[in-house]
Amino acid sequence: MDKQQLLSASLAKLQSYIEGENYKGYDPYDALKSPFLKLPFLRSNKLIRFGSQQLVKRSSLNLRPLLFVPKGLNPVTLGLCIQAYSELCGIYPEKKNEYTDKINKLITELKKLIPHGFKGACWGYDFDWEARYAKIPAYQPTVVATGIITNGLYVAWQLTGNKEALSLCESAGEFVIHDLNRTYDNENNFCFSYSPFDKQVVFNASMKGARLLAQLYEATGKEEYKTIAGSAVAFVMNHQRSDGAWIYSTSDAGTWVDNYHTGYVLDCLHAYQHCCNDLTWQQQLEKGINYYLKNFFEDDGMPKFYDKKSYPVDCTAAGQSLLTLALFGHFTKALDVAAYMTENMQSKNGSFYFRKYKNHTEKISFMRWSNAWMFAGMATLLKKFVK
Repeated sequence: MDKQQLLSASLAKLQSYIEGENYKGYDPYDALKSPFLKLPFLRSNKLIRFGSQQLVKRSSLNLRPLLFVPKGLNPVTLGLCIQAYSELCGIYPEKKNEYTDKINKLITELKKLIPHGFKGACWGYDFDWEARYAKIPAYQPTVVATGIITNGLYVAWQLTGNKEALSLCESAGEFVIHDLNRTYDNENNFCFSYSPFDKQVVFNASMKGARLLAQLYEATGKEEYKTIAGSAVAFVMNHQRSDGAWIYSTSDAGTWVDNYHTGYVLDCLHAYQHCCNDLTWQQQLEKGINYYLKNFFEDDGMPKFYDKKSYPVDCTAAGQSLLTLALFGHFTKALDVAAYMTENMQSKNGSFYFRKYKNHTEKISFMRWSNAWMFAGMATLLKKFVK
């Protein structure tokens, strides 16, 4: 079996698993769904909540059943599956009606998960999230979750003509423009905040907002979208390192460089350039791609999480690697990544493991983090081989 056939077989097994679980599953950060952590004292103690979340995430044993954490339906899972099904329509056109039905059902579910009180459609995770510098209640929106979901919806509109998908993107554009905070630089460019509840400067997060606005400019021709997106992109480009990398954020704890956040920035920059016909930052894009290719992959196709460490192998990083490599035409390397993941990280039931370290593998299956990202990445890559 060659690597393309291996990819196709692996994708089919993964799709069967996801649908068999009805898109529900555990998440690395879902510990706070435990009824124990909703008790009066524990639900208000940030140290205990953050520590419990990290303990459950980092444990090689799945502690969630012991803590009565239920499997959840994460909006990001739905967005990534919509993206995957849209690509599958082009791979298996004889099944297009089946896939479009699935897309419509997932869009219906997404609409139910839109929180109230914001200017437009937006999404968060299905669990309380205790971050270092922020506290975000379940379903309250972030530009990261919203940007991943709207990208899946935009792909659905492009590939299947789904008008409701585009309508949700337009609504989400209002959220990005009016509900997110902005941090300005000396050139009056700005960074979108991670959520409406903070003022964090997180580069990949802001780029997701810029990508959505660029996509809306392409779809509608409304000049405001291009102007705002261009200013947000300029801010992030001004923070690119001389070697082509972007750190995670401007906070003291955000100086690392990793695979999937780099992939997000590159994908969003490409989308801005393509949708807005603006090649101002082409040299910086090429520099970023070169850094990405040189620092995040081993010769055997193993995708690295960090730029300076071989391990761990991480499923979100792998899924995003497939998307980024396919986008920029590095199909051989993308197939190598897919083959590595199938041979080393896929369970017999079709699901993917969380992370692989040098001496052990964390075999917990996470629906959003592992399976949904691999589903979108594998479907997008396989579509590139359809003539």
